[in-house]
Amino acid sequence: MTHTHDFTSIIDRHGKDAIAIDAVGSVDPHFRGFAPDAPKPGFDVIPMWVADMNFPTAPSIQEAIIERVKHPMFGYFTPSAEYFQSIIDWQRDRNGVTGLAPEHIGYENGVLGGVVSALKAFAQPGDAVLLHSPTYNGFTNAIGSNGFRIEHSPLKRDEDGVWRMDFEDMDRRIKANNIHAVVFCSPHNPTGRVWERWEIERAMEVYRANDCVVVSDEIWSDLILSGNRHIPTQSVSDDARDRTIAFYAPSKTFSLAGLVGSYHIVYSKYLRDRLTSVSDKTIYNAMNVLSMHALIGAYRPDGRVWLDELLEVLTANAEYAVNFIAEHFPGVCVAMPQGTYMLFLDCTEWCERHGVGIGDVIKRGWDVGVAWEDGRLFQHPCAIRVNLALPASRVEEAMERMRRYVFTD
Repeated sequence: MTHTHDFTSIIDRHGKDAIAIDAVGSVDPHFRGFAPDAPKPGFDVIPMWVADMNFPTAPSIQEAIIERVKHPMFGYFTPSAEYFQSIIDWQRDRNGVTGLAPEHIGYENGVLGGVVSALKAFAQPGDAVLLHSPTYNGFTNAIGSNGFRIEHSPLKRDEDGVWRMDFEDMDRRIKANNIHAVVFCSPHNPTGRVWERWEIERAMEVYRANDCVVVSDEIWSDLILSGNRHIPTQSVSDDARDRTIAFYAPSKTFSLAGLVGSYHIVYSKYLRDRLTSVSDKTIYNAMNVLSMHALIGAYRPDGRVWLDELLEVLTANAEYAVNFIAEHFPGVCVAMPQGTYMLFLDCTEWCERHGVGIGDVIKRGWDVGVAWEDGRLFQHPCAIRVNLALPASRVEEAMERMRRYVFTD
């Protein structure tokens, strides 16, 4: 596998504004109980917890930012026509989206902030909101801290270990809790599911039958592993197009979270007016000029080449990890992810066989520098979330440390 971009260098991120590295072992109360403990002497940190990547980003992004920084003024501005056209072209070419116009697109400081704004526009504190579990911990924190009550509809594994929605359970919970707004995660974090068209259609039928506004987090939509395809929620029917507020961002795709910048796509004028009535009135939801140029640079032809190469690397990393786990860690259940760069390890059977609690398993990893994330944060009682967006050599080293020091008899 020959690439024109660098996905093999191990880059030192210490002191370079990287929570994934600098928060490990931190005594800062903000990270206590969340960040991994520091490893024992003799082990370096392999960052596999925070959902950002350990690859240098696409050069076209740096080039676009540097070119803009050469001009010495950074005053008030409005998003350029090139910004909107970049999104329209990207969505057309990557996701088959047609009919998207600038008026359907709006800036968001972040997808989570956009989700909260959308919920505030269509629900009241104390109202229940439907999500699937396992659940991204960012949803739990952001939605819960804004006063909404989360109702979890558990995903279920089929006979092949693939996570599936339980449509009857969704319908029952929506009715029982008088739910009017739901959050849909597509692709799904942390399980790595890329929903098939029929699955989205069935889910949207449940939402339509109960007259729910659908808030669709599609931040992972570009990170689709080999053999799979992202289906935009709004594309499955006319009703879905007018019922859904969708959020996207280059930040996950190109590891730009520190630049801050996401966007919504909303076709319904009514939904768009209600959303922006919340997000715009704060006056805090405003674009940074460098994040605008970062998006334009990301969505250029070289950014597309970089992403295609990245997806080959992520697919290979996931295949290696899943095969290694299947061979060496019987009792650890994991399915090949279809999207994202996360593995979600269900350790229930392994822990029962060995009489070991999941907290002890997680600590064993942290002690040897495998800085992974406690799956209990994602509403699963015995699981671990693992970030595979690292050079293959680091993934291989992490698996070897798991074999030698963690999943042992």
